[in-house]
Amino acid sequence: MTDSNLLPPNMLIVAQAGRLEFEAIILAASLRHAAPGFAGRLIVAEPQPDGAWAGHDTLLSADTRSLLESLGARIVPFVARHFGAAYPHGNKIEALSVLPADQPFIFFDTDTLITGPLDRLPFGTVPPAASMRRTGTWPEPPPYGPGHRAIWRSLYDRFGLDFASSLDLTQPDEHWERYLYFNAGWFLGPDPAVFGQRFLDWALSVRDDPPDELACQSLDPWLDQVVLPLVIHSLGGGRPGPALSGLDGDMTCHYRKLPLLYAREPGRVLDMLESAVAPNRIKKRLREWEPARKLIYQGKGRDKVRPLFADGLPSGEKRIRQVLKANGWWWG
Repeated sequence: MTDSNLLPPNMLIVAQAGRLEFEAIILAASLRHAAPGFAGRLIVAEPQPDGAWAGHDTLLSADTRSLLESLGARIVPFVARHFGAAYPHGNKIEALSVLPADQPFIFFDTDTLITGPLDRLPFGTVPPAASMRRTGTWPEPPPYGPGHRAIWRSLYDRFGLDFASSLDLTQPDEHWERYLYFNAGWFLGPDPAVFGQRFLDWALSVRDDPPDELACQSLDPWLDQVVLPLVIHSLGGGRPGPALSGLDGDMTCHYRKLPLLYAREPGRVLDMLESAVAPNRIKKRLREWEPARKLIYQGKGRDKVRPLFADGLPSGEKRIRQVLKANGWWWG
């Protein structure tokens, strides 16, 4: 019997027609360029135009499909039954069903650049965890309560979890960082079957019957990030330790949008991106996507976007986006 701890992780992303397919190409190209020793499988989950995505064009183009496969990706279809077009972030929850059980996995959003040797990370020996590259986006407690503590506690109580053991006691009461909260741009675990089923069941529970304490809270687009820490905590995981620091550091870059990458990431990340997508077979397809054509291949990212922030970045992503939009360098 193979020890699952010794298996390289299956890497999962979700891609469909449009922006995500081009981001998937960039991720796959950067994986092969920056982490050639990574022995895990890259699995691209493709939502089908059925179920919760019925009536939508979700299928990857033939050119993208061929290119991803040439980069070592395996494309696996799935049918979204519960979220789909009504809540596209739910793709990452339902797509976990395509992964083999009892094998370590890591999920990445497609807007991620691989920038270092992932094969050096101990995926199979760490408990479930997720990205700490986050801000206090949820909840937004109303002026007269309930506060952070009551809102989060109601969720832990809903699923019979020990709330106290999830707290970061180095942070003050009611400060958002005291409570377990992740960016869902990456998350990992030892068994996607258990993780995925719990993620799905609990997300549906919170969506369909939220605790009273959530009455003033928006769950769109935050539902996945609300439920993710509950699932991770229930499976014995938590905040990632030093062994995984590279996933929020020098091994990956969750850039969100290409203009933001050129605006705020260090030069080495730009160098990695441009080297990874330089081969002609990649360039031929990516040039069909306007952000890549202009920012990467026409050099506008370095020549036009970068100088906008030569005197330093404004505080907060919202202000960076405003500058980009005002100067015509933003794509939705």
